[in-house]
Amino acid sequence: MYMDIALTLGVLGLAIVFFIFEWLPVDITAIATAVVLMLLGLITPEEGIAGFSNSATITVLAMFILSGGIERTGAIQIVSDFLLRRGGKNPTRQIFVLGAIVGPITAFLNNTAVVAVFIPIVEEWSRKRNISVSKLLIPLSYATVLGGMITVIGTSTNVVASSLSKKLGYGEFSLFQFTPVGLITFAIGLVYLAFAAPKLLPDRKKPAATPAIANYGLKDYFSEVVVAPRSNLIGQTLRSSQIEQRFDIDVVELFHNSRRYTKPVADKVLAGGDITIVRGNRSDVLKIRDERGIEILPEIEFQQEFPTSELSSENRAISEALIISNSSLIGSTLKELQFHQRYNLTVLAIRRNEEIIRDRLGKVRLQFGDVLLLQGARDSFIGLQNSADLLVVEPREVETLRRDKAAIAIAIGLGVVITAAFEWIPILVSSLAGVVLMVATGVLKPREIYRSVRWDIIFLLAGLIPLGTAMDNSGATKWLASGLASLGGQFSGFWLLVCFYIATTVLTEILSNNAAVVLMLPVAANVAETLSLNPFAFMFVVTFAASNSYLTPIGYQTNTMVYGPGGYKFLDFTKVGAPLNLILTFLTPLLIAWLYGVNQLPVD
Repeated sequence: MYMDIALTLGVLGLAIVFFIFEWLPVDITAIATAVVLMLLGLITPEEGIAGFSNSATITVLAMFILSGGIERTGAIQIVSDFLLRRGGKNPTRQIFVLGAIVGPITAFLNNTAVVAVFIPIVEEWSRKRNISVSKLLIPLSYATVLGGMITVIGTSTNVVASSLSKKLGYGEFSLFQFTPVGLITFAIGLVYLAFAAPKLLPDRKKPAATPAIANYGLKDYFSEVVVAPRSNLIGQTLRSSQIEQRFDIDVVELFHNSRRYTKPVADKVLAGGDITIVRGNRSDVLKIRDERGIEILPEIEFQQEFPTSELSSENRAISEALIISNSSLIGSTLKELQFHQRYNLTVLAIRRNEEIIRDRLGKVRLQFGDVLLLQGARDSFIGLQNSADLLVVEPREVETLRRDKAAIAIAIGLGVVITAAFEWIPILVSSLAGVVLMVATGVLKPREIYRSVRWDIIFLLAGLIPLGTAMDNSGATKWLASGLASLGGQFSGFWLLVCFYIATTVLTEILSNNAAVVLMLPVAANVAETLSLNPFAFMFVVTFAASNSYLTPIGYQTNTMVYGPGGYKFLDFTKVGAPLNLILTFLTPLLIAWLYGVNQLPVD
């Protein structure tokens, strides 16, 4: 027995190390953990793959699809008009209105989908109101996290917690099981954000300035050069001259015989007098001038949103695009993806967290949360708005949405919620029925189902659930619980709740919200049983703490999503999030103890 406990805890410790150092993506680490547990004989092969058929995994998958269907119709965008009318110019009022809109929505829809819809809306709102988007995007993320705790289907973490409760013998959580606590914490959290965030967040990303100049520092990275009459480039193509490869530059556009050519221009034969617009380090351009005989024209001027000298025109644009969490681009380079050929757009720069990458873009391996500064035809951006890999940070064109299906999508969503609320049928069944109806009514096309799913979370859950089984089978959960119970016997029920809240919050920042609830909820319930306390109170505390991640931009997916578009630095999240975390650390256990009773055993 003790050998099994030691092996299980050893595998857990190794998994935590992999999570911390991100040697592998979290979903791959979770699957690898399940494989190791099977190889060690701590779980059976059937138990090892049970996570894929677990009701929580399937319910989460279905909720992603339902959220995707509602988002695809533009039903969420309808509220953007209200935001523009009622938001006003006062930062406190703006955050109140924004939170009041997104909070109720994320109580029933996946919050990553809601943030994906609202990032462009907030960007447009900021431009029209001439305010910095940096003042609003962190409050947007935090408000969706708070709103997700209002119902059991608000986040995947809540669904997993409900499934674990059933496995432990306490039954699934009802849809509005902890809604009173969720509503109060949401209201208090929103009040804090509305008054504190405007003072704590910087005006880092200028609202009216162009992303190219103000936020990416590209002025020194574009040069307009002409092929001199005696240049040794005459008669060669860009491909044969190898100048892009040798000097790490990127020819964005070529003007030849009074005609403009955009990428790809590698096979165009150069002639004297040809003008090219080049993206690259100025030192590289100077080397080309000395070696290949080009002349650098006067510095490109930037006006409004785009550089002049024909880099942009009425039919061309520059915009940002965010790499979303389930993007197939993650892990690949722009060169490997043949990005320009794929999207007919040129990457001018990449914002990664606090860093702006301008050199050697073709060799950069893309990551979730990267923001690409793109330049190309306006039609290409409209087409990109249908991509499952990138989120264009500008309002979506109405033509790309199925507005005529919005009422149907909302009706299906309400049907799922109502049947779950009255417990007419299990949430698993109602959500799957909703998915079928989404396709049958044309809200979603069959291929769009797969694009709507956060497969990284599905595989994360499928890999973590067997770890929970191994903890239970080996006795590691009870061993940890008995040790914690002996230590916690001297504390009151309230302070034990606080301790579990803090421990779960720390684990969430290290691992993920789903991993934290899988590991901590069974331990918390066992400690409560051992000390004759209310296990529901402890399970609720763990569930809330697992999702309430505000300290870092990497602790929660929505935080990572707003990191680049908001132009934030790492500590911006901590400045706003640490006080909020501290408030909730004591408020949430207090509310749960008051509303559900920490010393009160559940009635059979």
